Amino acid sequence: MSSTIDDPRTIEFDVRTDEMLVNMGPQHPSTHGVLRLVLRTDGEIVSEVTPHLGYLHRCAEKIGENLTPRQFIPYTDRMDYLAGMNMNLGWALAVEKLMKYEPPEKGRHLRVIIAEMGRIASHLVGMGAYGLDLGTFSPFLYAFRERERILDLFEEVCGARLTYSYITVGGCTADLPNGWLQKCEAFLTQLEPIIVEYHTLLTTNSIFIKRTAAIGVMSAATAIDYGTSGPVLRGSGVDHDLRRDGEEIYTAMYDGYAFEVIVEKNGHYPKDHDYPAVPREAILGDCWHRFYVRMLEVMQSIDLVRQAIDRYSVASGNYGEPMKLNQKLPKGEVYLETEAPRGQMGFYIVSSGDAIPWRARARSSSFCNLSVASELCRDCLIADVPAIVGSLDIVMGEIDR
Repeated sequence: MSSTIDDPRTIEFDVRTDEMLVNMGPQHPSTHGVLRLVLRTDGEIVSEVTPHLGYLHRCAEKIGENLTPRQFIPYTDRMDYLAGMNMNLGWALAVEKLMKYEPPEKGRHLRVIIAEMGRIASHLVGMGAYGLDLGTFSPFLYAFRERERILDLFEEVCGARLTYSYITVGGCTADLPNGWLQKCEAFLTQLEPIIVEYHTLLTTNSIFIKRTAAIGVMSAATAIDYGTSGPVLRGSGVDHDLRRDGEEIYTAMYDGYAFEVIVEKNGHYPKDHDYPAVPREAILGDCWHRFYVRMLEVMQSIDLVRQAIDRYSVASGNYGEPMKLNQKLPKGEVYLETEAPRGQMGFYIVSSGDAIPWRARARSSSFCNLSVASELCRDCLIADVPAIVGSLDIVMGEIDR
């Protein structure tokens, strides 16, 4: 039977030719410079995606077995280098769990302020870089403009702008400088209306919706099977956030804080703010939903920082005293996961009673999130690969340790 040019079978045949292996990266912009993807393609149709790691290897875990916990803090900064404060927090809490140490109330609220500001900075980069992956440059510049203001605040706190080593075992390295809280509140007030502009730039942009809606759809069952976490997991409708569902030593940080997990339940997202409506084209678990969850989490973190500032201002005690450099650890083993911007970040420590851990391991969110790339990219177009991989918001330093 003959077919016309309007017949879908003709179009399908037109984009299929001989099977080829195509390299995307590690220098390709959509792989952010350090990830190599090998695509098995039949014309424009992708049948398989194989991620190849090994471009940022620093043996961080093995180094952790040759340093004391406080000495290892700077190496955690370099795992997810876009969320160094959150990496510091994860390692510090794991060591404190082993030591059965409870930080003071003021130090707990200080950690919430810093960790949620780090989440905002990380999601801003994720938003801007995702726009860059899809061919628009302006959101990238705007996102970095606001992120620079957060880095200015971090620089006042600890003197660094990327690798901070600020949150440490026992508390923080210093208290907030005078006037810092007022500057932080002023920034949050300035940022809130700008998020609305970002929604106009990308979230509700018709071209952006066409590039992301119904692309890379991941069911809740698939997200769980692959061990995904963070916005990637919640973007598939799974109601799980370690700030609420994690271990007590971590969830105690957020005791008394009012926040809803950003996930679609009963057909809608939380209504604590006037968020843009979900477009009709979007399917739960697609690239658009994963991006949308991060954008809503920025507003959620703004609310959490404001609550933490109020609590910190009236809290008793100090910001916490860092553990001694050569302090010996109790014998035993611990594992603790925290909710980093890209998902769960777990640290495993085995101690023989010395000052240096006998074993140190990390379980990163980006590693599991990247593992689902082949499943999501199967039978998609080559042009959709950057949209799918970008929606996972990976950082290679966290994957290749």
